[in-house]
Amino acid sequence: MSYRITWIEAQRSFEAAAHETVLDAARRAGVVLPSACEFGGCGTCRVKVQHGRVQYDELPPALSQEAADAGYALLCQARAASDLAISTERVLAAPAPARRRKTRVLSTAPLGPDVTRLVLGFADEEPWAFRPGQYVDVFPGDAAPRSFSIASRSGAMEASRQLELHIRRIEGGYFTQTRLSALRAGDVLDVEGPLGGFGYHDDDYRPIVMAATGTGVAPLRSMLAAMLASGDTPPIDLYWGGRTPEALYLHDELTQLAAQHDDFRYVPVLSQPDAAWPGARGYVQDAVLADHPDLSEHALYLCGSPIMIADASRAFVASGASIRYLYVDSFTFAHSPPVEAAA
Repeated sequence: MSYRITWIEAQRSFEAAAHETVLDAARRAGVVLPSACEFGGCGTCRVKVQHGRVQYDELPPALSQEAADAGYALLCQARAASDLAISTERVLAAPAPARRRKTRVLSTAPLGPDVTRLVLGFADEEPWAFRPGQYVDVFPGDAAPRSFSIASRSGAMEASRQLELHIRRIEGGYFTQTRLSALRAGDVLDVEGPLGGFGYHDDDYRPIVMAATGTGVAPLRSMLAAMLASGDTPPIDLYWGGRTPEALYLHDELTQLAAQHDDFRYVPVLSQPDAAWPGARGYVQDAVLADHPDLSEHALYLCGSPIMIADASRAFVASGASIRYLYVDSFTFAHSPPVEAAA
C-alpha cells in the first residue's frame, strides 16, 4: 500500500509506501526536504502534518509527545499511515548551495580541557557564504564524515575565507580523539557545506532564550555575533551549561559581550560546581525556568545533547512555550573507525 504525500510550500507531491519513511520516499522521488542526522535526534526534518496521520516504531528522541500531539512529525522516522499534507512552515533559506571544498588547516588550539578550536582556510581562497547556525561535514579521508557547527563570527573579515570549528573530544571518537590531535598546519581536509536549517528567525521578533550545553554554544556564538551587530534584535538571554568552570571555554568572551550590549544577558550554569561558584547551579533548563516560569511569549533556541534537547523541550512546552517558536540543533557523536582500504 502507498500513500500520496503533498508538500504544501513547494507544491510537490510524491508516493510513499507504508513500510518506508517519508524522507526516504521523498528522496526516491527526487524531492529534497530538510534533513540532517536521519535518526530522529536533531529535529531538522520536523514538519507540521496539516492533514493525515503518521506512525513510528517508537517516538524519536527529538520529538516530544506534546509536539506529536500538536501535529508535528520527524520525516526521517515517520511512516505515512494515510495520505498526508505536510508543511515545512518557515524553513530558513540557505544563503548558498552546499558543496564540497578542500581546506587547509590553519591552526589548532585548546579552548578547554576537552575542546579544540580548529581553523580551516579554503584552499582556493574563494569566499563563501553561510547562515549563522549552519554546520559543515568534515571528511577525515579514511572514515565517514563528521558534522560540526560553524563557530565563525559571521560578518568578520576572515569568516568569508576561513572556517572555525569547536570540537569536543569524545571518548572512543575516531576523529575527535585520534585524528584531530594529529592534524598540523597545512594538512588538507575536505569539507561540505554550508548545511542545516538552524538559525535565527528574524520574523518572530519575540524575546529570545538560548540554551546550550558544551560545544552547543558554537552555533549560538556565530548567531549572536550577527544578531547583536545588526542593532535590531529583541532581548536575548543565553544560558550555557557545563559541569565545571573549565567546561565554559567561552566564558570570558560571553561575559564581555554581555557587558557591551544592554539587550544581551549571559547566564553560566554548572551542574557540578564547587562551593565557591557564585552562579546558577543544576541543569541549564532548570536555570531557564527559574528566571522564566512563563515562556509563552518567547522564541527558544536549543543546542546540545539529544538528552538535554528532549528534556528542555518538554519542560519549556509545559511552561507555555509554543512549539512553533522552539528551534533545536541536537548534537550526536560518531565512533566509527577508519574505513578499510580495498585490497
